[in-house]
Amino acid sequence: MNVIVLGLMLLSLTIWLGLLCFWGQFWRTDQQLEVTQTQLQSLPVVCVVVPARNEAELIPTSLRSLLLQDYPGSFNVFLVDDRSTDRTANFAEGVAHAVGKPEQLHIISGESLPPGWSGKLWAVEQGIKSASKLAPDYFLLTDADIEHDPGHLRRLVAKAVQEDLDLVSVMVRLRCESFWEKLLIPAFVFFFQKLYPFRWVNNPNNSTAAAAGGSILIAREALERIGGIQVIRQALIDDCALAQAVKRSGGVGSREWGVGKGTSPIPSQGRIWLGLSTLTLSLRPYDSLATIWDMVARTAYTQLNYSPLLLLGTLVGMPLIYLAPPVCMILGAVWGNWAIAFTGLFGWLLMTFAYYPTIRFYKCSPWFALSLPAIAFLYTLMTLDSALRHWQGRGGAWKGRVYPSSDNTSF
Repeated sequence: MNVIVLGLMLLSLTIWLGLLCFWGQFWRTDQQLEVTQTQLQSLPVVCVVVPARNEAELIPTSLRSLLLQDYPGSFNVFLVDDRSTDRTANFAEGVAHAVGKPEQLHIISGESLPPGWSGKLWAVEQGIKSASKLAPDYFLLTDADIEHDPGHLRRLVAKAVQEDLDLVSVMVRLRCESFWEKLLIPAFVFFFQKLYPFRWVNNPNNSTAAAAGGSILIAREALERIGGIQVIRQALIDDCALAQAVKRSGGVGSREWGVGKGTSPIPSQGRIWLGLSTLTLSLRPYDSLATIWDMVARTAYTQLNYSPLLLLGTLVGMPLIYLAPPVCMILGAVWGNWAIAFTGLFGWLLMTFAYYPTIRFYKCSPWFALSLPAIAFLYTLMTLDSALRHWQGRGGAWKGRVYPSSDNTSF
């Protein structure tokens, strides 16, 4: 038994060493938008598209933050009222008048959802169609629950122009106030970065692609090149599907307003960038285990491509990677086998070291870094529940709608 336990612990330790040394430095938090220089030679036209369904509680804060952006160029906000029943549009109109910018807000009454579309993407499609009449250079796709820092749009555009990017996305700072948020929300970001290492995403020579739906700036040329939003119309994980479509489609080279025009070769893949933000915030509360559970379970099985084999691998791999070190440490101490105990402790310290930068980024107590094994166990249960919901025909439920558990796209 001791030999088997030691073998499992050594395997877990090897995996952690491999992740830390060779997996895109996923554990670091240095890919941040706020370090971007914001000097521009000219100012692209931007249209902001905000799908909103029953967001009357949050829209006053989020929309106000958008209309008060300090971007010196031309920008307009297109809010698509996705058949809300709580007077979302009325609140939005009131906000625009309150800040003295009613001419910059365009409220679109959403049409009924056609077959084959997710609700959010259908709303985005309608917003883009209306905004396209202004011939913008960029679209900013954002959610109705995001409070944007005043310089957020300026930094996004500067990042796109200066680095000649087709898509710039930011994982906004998620709310982290309640106990359950402090326990599980930083881990959500940690696992996302482990699945899509930001350094790999930002490398045009690496095929890894991802984005965060709360804040996506995409060039109109790039969106047209991939065939528009309709190519991902059924995607439940629409942000990553959009990033994958853009990166696979090939770049367009330097644009006429770009810094260093004509000096950048056309890359073999579309150029995208994904990072963190310390200043732009998500207002959505996840103050209970149930709300976080539902958020994760909604798309966890989609991340596994609805594959029973990948699910089985997850159910085996997560305990091996995250639970084995502390369990083996305890067993080794009980058995008096210090080789197992110290190997388990070393493995636990390695994962704590990997998780600590995310805990520090979210300004949580350092003690939460030690809780990653328990957190991983909960996320494993959420993933299993996500699969069960899929098999029961309840997958993808969101905003009062249940979508078919299909993430097929046409790109």
